[in-house]
Amino acid sequence: MKATDKANELVDTYRMMLINEDTECGQEILCTIIAKKSALIAVDEIMKAMDDVMLPNPFRQYWEQIKQEIEKL
Repeated sequence: MKATDKANELVDTYRMMLINEDTECGQEILCTIIAKKSALIAVDEIMKAMDDVMLPNPFRQYWEQIKQEIEKL
């Protein structure tokens, strides 16, 4: 999967979760901001976990690209 597609998938997953919750987050722009931050946290955690078990990490560049794509959204 392309980094752009994965970035969109992650953010959309979090955004839909927030929109579907019965919270004050009903505004889509707010949900998008929170979803992006959540996706960035998830990517950081994935990279940290992979760094702990893989040296060198052949997937790090892929996840760095995903992180950059999330930041562009």
